[in-house]
Parts: sequence; structure tokens; C-alpha cells
Amino acid sequence: MGDGPRRRDLLIEYLHLIQDRYGCLAAAHLRALAEELGVGMAEVWEVATFYAHFDPLREGEAAPPDLTIRVCDSLTCELAGSEALIAALEAGLDPKKIRVLRAPCMGRCDTAPVLEIGHRHVDRATPEAARAALASGAFHPEIPDYEDLASYRAAGGYEKLAELRAGGDWEAVQDQVLASGLRGLGGAGFPAGRKWGFVRAEPGLRYLAVNGDEGEPGTFKDRYYLERTPHLMLEGMLIAAWAVEAERSFIYMRDEYPAVLEILRREIAALIEAGIVLDGEIELRRGAGAYICGEESAMIESIEGKRGIPRLRPPYVAQVGIFDRPTLVHNVETLHWVARVVREGPEVLNATEKNGRRGLRSYSVSGRVAAPGVYLLPAGSTITEVIAAAGGMAAGHVFKAYQPGGPSSGLLPASMADVPLDFDTLQPLGSFIGSAAIVVLSEKDSARDAALNMLRFFEAESCGQCTPCRAGCEKAVKLMQADRWDAGLLEDLCQVMADASICGLGQAAPNPIRLTLKHFPDEV
Repeated sequence: MGDGPRRRDLLIEYLHLIQDRYGCLAAAHLRALAEELGVGMAEVWEVATFYAHFDPLREGEAAPPDLTIRVCDSLTCELAGSEALIAALEAGLDPKKIRVLRAPCMGRCDTAPVLEIGHRHVDRATPEAARAALASGAFHPEIPDYEDLASYRAAGGYEKLAELRAGGDWEAVQDQVLASGLRGLGGAGFPAGRKWGFVRAEPGLRYLAVNGDEGEPGTFKDRYYLERTPHLMLEGMLIAAWAVEAERSFIYMRDEYPAVLEILRREIAALIEAGIVLDGEIELRRGAGAYICGEESAMIESIEGKRGIPRLRPPYVAQVGIFDRPTLVHNVETLHWVARVVREGPEVLNATEKNGRRGLRSYSVSGRVAAPGVYLLPAGSTITEVIAAAGGMAAGHVFKAYQPGGPSSGLLPASMADVPLDFDTLQPLGSFIGSAAIVVLSEKDSARDAALNMLRFFEAESCGQCTPCRAGCEKAVKLMQADRWDAGLLEDLCQVMADASICGLGQAAPNPIRLTLKHFPDEV
């Protein structure tokens, strides 16, 4: 911990320091940390046990092996053979020296199957590739080439921010963002500029939070942009912070993105050195493996060093957010577009029109396509056009079904290939676009197995706060493993989860069940 402040809200950062140094959280270290922070041991323990990337130990409990291999078992990686990979690793490695764990989506669906050793990812992983990575002894993230501060400023970066700070009109900028049609690209789709007025209207100290916890399986667009042009997001963040007069900006980045975390550390330090921001004006916070922290109030709880438990509403985070202060929350890609809209004008988005829809969407495309990746296409594109952009179907595969917006959106059949994939267009079908996490299935895949994979994910990632979600996901998984699904009982369960769950996780978890029953009844 060094000579830094003993702040309660930095508890998760301190737990990371111990976990990184010792490979676990020994009881004695947790006790010492509680003493340093002046909090109860129970408070430290409940946080340490909430997050998947921490290994808290009770007194006398043996430490885990020195090395851990996490293998993604989410839908795209399962389609690419992750089950066989896990079995081969478990059979071929000494469990006393190396443990093999299943892990949810790592945001690298374009290179499935994926595993992580320490903080190094192995793309298109095989047992042989895993052994080669182990033999290399290099377990740090590989940092890709990206546009650094000098390159970004050479192309005019931060000039617009300086101009606005010198005498810009925040309402004029808000009008630009509203005119562009930009909506929240984390999945909720709320008009981005409209949030600014809500937060600005609140008196006193204000904050901004960047939601970089891109945990929806199949989504990797935020990582794609941050590993290439991080300063577009950073300038967009500083413009939004200027607009609402936020004193400090918090960037909450998922722990599964170690390369992005390192890039942001470097570039925030470069911004401070260049005098563009003050030291302490931006705080980078590292997640610890909890999908629920993608929900904005759960993310704020985690920023405050607590368990990522969603808050009841009202009040909304625009009124009572970080440290009970008004907080503007934006997704990474939303801020990427804020910078572009302010620099290039609203037409950078609203000039594109297709199938009656305006704007552009970053589609994360994976599964049975020839060239998985992020594709920037008109917002009214159909799945047929998205698949064509991704090189068509993979060799030997015939299009059967698709997940339009992560597991929360369920599965739609190939017969629904003419629907524009955008906000508000899929709701009549019982689905939604969300973060545009598209996974394509072929005739060789089982819709039943895909739906079960999705519900297992929700079961593992439920925060456990509310009974409908906590118990509902568990019961759904058990019912879905039966030879024949009990449609009536499953529908009753889905209705209770959708009606009574506190947040979007439990409310959307029934979608894979309902849509599979509706469109693939012969399989269940």
C-alpha cells in the first residue's frame, strides 16, 4: 500500500495489490488490511468473497497453486471447442501446480476459444498453445500498438476540449450530441445528451463514471476501440465532464482487459504530464470479475469499494451516485462518439440512414462466421448484412439462429433475418439489441444447448441480492437439463423473474428460455 491514503473506497484496489503479489488473500493479510483501513474484518471478507478474481483464504486453508489458467466457457468459446480444451488441460496438467478454472466471457470472442494465464491471453487456444505459453514463463499482457497522446494531438486531438474550456457553451454541445441521435451504447440506449442536463441541474459536487465493464458475452467493441484509439474515449469523457462540471472522472475497467488497463495507466499519466488534466482528476478503477458491475449502480457500489450490488431506484444515479453525489454515467463507446460528434459534427452519425434507421452501430460479431470482429455498419443493418460484412458464414456452416444482443436478448431464428438491428426494433419480437453482441449459430449447433449456456452464465453471475434472480436462474438451469422442458413451469418461473427481479440481469434472463420455446420447440 506504500505511503498512499488509507481510503475505504480503495479497498478493491488494495485487494488487487495483495492478490497480484501473493496469488491469494491470506486471512492474516485481510486482517491487516482491515486494521489499516479501520473497518471490520467482516466488511473486508464480504467484498473479497464477492468477486471471482480474488482467492480469500480462511485460517489454515491451503493457498491455490502458483498458476491459474482461466478458460472462457461462454457461448462463442463453447462453439469453438472450449469444453474439449478444458478437459484436455485438466487431464494434462498437475492440479497441484496449475489449476484450471472456467471463466465467463473475456471479451475476445473474435479469437475463440480463449484462455488466460496470469494476465496473458492465449487466443485461438489449444492444449499445445497453452503448454507453449506456460513454458515461456511470460504471463504479462501483450500491449498492442495504439495511438498514444503525441499521435492523437498531432491529428488535432484535445483542441476541441481546450476550445470548450476556454469559453464553450455546454448547452450548444449538448444540442449537438442530441442532434446526432447518439444513444447509450452500453445497452440501455438512453439518449446520451439528455443525461447531461439531468446531472447539471443537481446542485453541488458532481462526478462522472465511465462504464468499462463490458461483460455481456459476445461483446468486445469497447476493447476494440480502447486498444486502438483510447484518446477518443478520454477526450469524450473530459468533454462530458466539462459539460456537467464534474470534479472528478472515474474509469471502471474490467479486470479481463489487462492490456487496456495498462494503456489507460500510461495515457492518463501522459495527460497529467501534458497539463491537460490535474493529478487526481481521473481515477482508474479495476474491476475484479463480476458481470453484475456492468449495471451502473452496481458499478458505483464497486467504485466505492463495496460488493457490486445493484441499488433500488429511485433515487437515480444522476441524483445520488458516487459518494451520494450526482453522477453522469456513460459507456466507453458512447464517449468515443461524443468526441467524434463534437469534433466532426452531428452528421458523423445522423447522415447515415438505412431501413428507416439513422446512425452507425459497432456490431461485435462472432460464432459461425468467416471473419469474426467488430464491424461499424449502418444502424438499420439486418443480420444478413452483418454476416456478409463478416465474410459470410464459415465454411461448411448454414445459418440457423443468432443472438442479437448478448445472452440477455435470447435467440432468434434465421427466418427473422430481415429485422433492422437497432434500438427499439427487436422489442416486438421479445428481444433487444443491447450492446450489439451478435453470435451466429449454424445448423450444426443446438439452440437448446445455447440457451442452457446462457442461463448457466446468469446463474453464476447473479449477485444474489434478490430471490427471483438468485433462485430463479438456478431453478431454470435444473429444469432446462431435463430431457423434455416443462414449458408451463418454465413460463411461470420466467414471469416471476421478469416481474420481481431488482435489475436487468434477472429481468432479461428469461429471454433465452422464452425464445427457445417459441422458435425451437422441436429441440426442447
